[in-house]
Amino acid sequence: MHVGIAGIGKMGAAIGSRLLSLGMPVTVWNRTAERARPLLDTGAQWAESPKALAESVDVVITLLTNEAALDDVYGSSSGLLAGQVHDKVFIDMSTVRPAKPQEMARRAQAVQARFLECPVGGSVGPAKEGKLLGFVGGDAQDLQKVQALLDVMCRRVEHVGPHGAGATMKLAVNLPLMVYWQTLGEALSLVEPLGLDPQRVIDILSESSGGPNMLKVRGGMIAKTLSQQKSDQVTVNVATMRKDMQAMLDLGSATRKNLPLTALALQKFEAAAQSGLDAKDCSELLVWWLTQGGRA
Repeated sequence: MHVGIAGIGKMGAAIGSRLLSLGMPVTVWNRTAERARPLLDTGAQWAESPKALAESVDVVITLLTNEAALDDVYGSSSGLLAGQVHDKVFIDMSTVRPAKPQEMARRAQAVQARFLECPVGGSVGPAKEGKLLGFVGGDAQDLQKVQALLDVMCRRVEHVGPHGAGATMKLAVNLPLMVYWQTLGEALSLVEPLGLDPQRVIDILSESSGGPNMLKVRGGMIAKTLSQQKSDQVTVNVATMRKDMQAMLDLGSATRKNLPLTALALQKFEAAAQSGLDAKDCSELLVWWLTQGGRA
């Protein structure tokens, strides 16, 4: 199966690397060609446009920043759906509101293409190892066509319903983690007067009953950030977290669900963004809270 990838950010690059390591033919497209250089150097082919990408492969995976990017990459005159794409399968892994994959499915159906959403749980490390958690929304028959592909990218693939269901599940999975960043900052503020080494504090918290897997995986990076050992590495920036939390609140409003903790956490993250943290890694939220946000 020849796979196309549109959107070579951190996750797109990691997934591309995974597929290439398994000997699969991969063609890529990205607005900034230089971002795709590492994949091209390891065997990927380059497409000059999304349209050319879609016409040259069997299945297309998209990992895009937001809904506006989806509109452009799929719907422009040189977009993915602009060429001969009859019966081809498009799999979008972006994190968006549930209404968007429903809309994209209708667009794909209009040109006789097939569309699945499969937002994933997990970051760059699991993506490189094929250990993501996939939440599929769409037609079961379409899923059968690409099940083998998803299985080499994900440790678990869950078909959770029609288009929009995958996005709903992804937002639900992310919600406790988003709120946890705020609660972690507050917890750190309580132990700050003890003057303990940040690595020791993170180790203790990660071993506690309330320590999520994220703290075990990213604890080292968090401890370095708290120790003022700055790094330019960005796994998830604050802007992305704010976007996803707003999508959670929009979904709650649309389904008449009240999400008070999410709303409050978003207020704090927005204050951090106004202090210049939007492009920073989410671990910087903890430093911001200890130095500015959490002062009574």
